[in-house]
Amino acid sequence: MRLRALLETDALGLRLLGGDEELDRSVRGVMTTDLRDPSRYLTGGELVLTGLAWHRDAKDSEPFVRILSGAGVAGLAAGEAELGAIPDDLVEACRHHRLPLFAVHETVAFATITEHVVRQVSGERAGDLAAVVDRHRRLMTSGPAGGGPEVVLDLLGSDLDLHAWVLSPTGRQIAGAGAPLPEPAGAELAGLHLAAVRSGRRAPHRATVGGVTYSLFPIRNHGRGAVPASRDVRESVLSDWLLAVEADASDWPAARLDLLQGVTQLIAVERDRRDAARTVRRRLAQEVLELVQAGAPPAEIAARLRVAAPVLLPGLGTAPHWQVVVARVEWNEADAPGGAGSKIAGGPVAQALLEEILVDPAVTGPDSADRIAVAHTGDEAIALVPLPALAGARPEADEAADGEAAENDPALHADALLAAVRDPLSAGLADDGRLTLGVSASVHSPEGLRGALEEARHARRVAAARPGRVCAAGHHELASHVLLLPFVPDDVRRAFTARLLDPLRDYDRRHRAELIPTLEAFLDCDGSWTRCAARLHLHVNTLRYRIGRIEQLTGRDLSRLEDKLDFFLALRMS
Repeated sequence: MRLRALLETDALGLRLLGGDEELDRSVRGVMTTDLRDPSRYLTGGELVLTGLAWHRDAKDSEPFVRILSGAGVAGLAAGEAELGAIPDDLVEACRHHRLPLFAVHETVAFATITEHVVRQVSGERAGDLAAVVDRHRRLMTSGPAGGGPEVVLDLLGSDLDLHAWVLSPTGRQIAGAGAPLPEPAGAELAGLHLAAVRSGRRAPHRATVGGVTYSLFPIRNHGRGAVPASRDVRESVLSDWLLAVEADASDWPAARLDLLQGVTQLIAVERDRRDAARTVRRRLAQEVLELVQAGAPPAEIAARLRVAAPVLLPGLGTAPHWQVVVARVEWNEADAPGGAGSKIAGGPVAQALLEEILVDPAVTGPDSADRIAVAHTGDEAIALVPLPALAGARPEADEAADGEAAENDPALHADALLAAVRDPLSAGLADDGRLTLGVSASVHSPEGLRGALEEARHARRVAAARPGRVCAAGHHELASHVLLLPFVPDDVRRAFTARLLDPLRDYDRRHRAELIPTLEAFLDCDGSWTRCAARLHLHVNTLRYRIGRIEQLTGRDLSRLEDKLDFFLALRMS
């Protein structure tokens, strides 16, 4: 019960003397004392009743209130029978320590207050326990699957007036009762939860988003693929679901916390059921992948794809195109519990994470990941993603039709895949993990799958060469010089740029000649004298003088394509 409820009960005759901003504190019990130091008898959450027999002079109030505040009591109720009025020094000490203070009228017995509080608190606990029993009864009559997470969440709302949602590690709403969470709130809550888990904080985790307080409970995987509790938390942190409850559980009694833990276990059973349903899709992906990597004949791969298509795209009349997505999760092995020699398995983590990332938010139903097949080999996860062919698309379509097809293109794009999940996943990876992802172009025949797999792997390596915890690259980046730059060794990079650009930097430093900006603008204008001069607001003769000075200092000729290219790469790598 809350302190506010005590004040609203006329029969108790309580008068508030201070701490009206703290009246939402929860009362867990009552303790009556006239000891100067009652700390050994306090456990937190009590309403302390005192007749003020300990109060001899003004200096006694501060240490007494400091002890109560440090013990985490909910409030102090002082009787007026002993001194006639509550001392001002006690009021001031309670104000200083933000401890709510009540005056108890001399006609009200402490036993009356104690009986009222105990009855209310016991009633709430009994209500919680009754809800547990009733929940189990209704779940047992709802069928083997218990009606899914929504049934459990409905019970929380109807029995305990708690609004709750089941979220994925990226913040996607898996289940909820009533109104859905605002989309940004889910991702932010997932990020806060993952950061709390990585820091080792004990659940439930308290989080405030958009002015609303939530309590976050982890939903552990208890199925065949579960990670033993003694293993590194990094093996499961990016795959576990969480339960977000719109309430502050920090002052809940143990019985209510036990109830929510039971709820998470029931939801974990549903999670295990869904994971079991993914087994077929994972097996199909593994079979196709093994054929592709072994160089099997296209006819054999095509036969397996015909088996996979009805499972992944039920009801689709035309053969789909396919894309390949490769993901890798890597951890700093030196931080593993077993030290540098203890390796964290990255393949299963990447597999579960890739299944989550590839979920199409526009697809509704009990499992919106039912069209995704992901296998893993070693530390790498590989997804085989079917794409329905665009209706009415024709090679001879005119330009307008091509533009419409491009707009409705269902193909996956690397940056778009990670846009919504980058922040929560970065929190889960913390400062010792990385996720890199590569996406191939779409292919429409079995012959193209091997090339698509290699393309996705190359794109992932490009992503791995970039800074950041969560990085992705697409197939279009493999046709650019940018692909080559990250793989140039640092010492070669430094030597190349120093040889070309250091003479210009030294000259600019001594003469303020702006040769480097002039070179950048000249190359950006494709060597056009007039356009470059206009951009720099220079006379063409001045521009020619500067370019001549660049050629003199470096021994290069900017009319030659090779020298232009060298300067261009040096500027990009500097």
